[in-house]
Amino acid sequence: MAVPGRQPVPASQKRFRGKSDIDWVEVQDVPYTGERPELPITRTVVTKDGQIDVELLELTRKWWDTITRMPHCALWTDSDWMFALSTAIVADAAFCGIASAAVELRNREKVLGTTADFRRGLRIRYVSVEEQPEPAKVTNIDRYRDL
Repeated sequence: MAVPGRQPVPASQKRFRGKSDIDWVEVQDVPYTGERPELPITRTVVTKDGQIDVELLELTRKWWDTITRMPHCALWTDSDWMFALSTAIVADAAFCGIASAAVELRNREKVLGTTADFRRGLRIRYVSVEEQPEPAKVTNIDRYRDL
């Protein structure tokens, strides 16, 4: 016969319903205009006959311009920029039709937070820029003490 009431839940299945320890990072929703590395003109492709330099596609340049203007680029360090730069080379290979590069591009774009869904996974939230109200002018209390 079953015991009435709530059954105990094993420790491995317990859920914490309180506030998460991981907070969201809020970034002002304005395009990034700071320093960014230059995209190279060519990439090297290794073939049976050796190496050849292939010029990057115009689509890759547009992709780079879009990626490097995301508001959360302001949070990036030098290593993040180098990862983004190498991702641009992968993007060019994907845009040329290399299927394995397309899979890698999707994984890298997830790490970079290129879409709203990917940013949600990284817990990055864009917040609108609102005008800050001017602080209230406060009279020094010492003026009233002298009276």
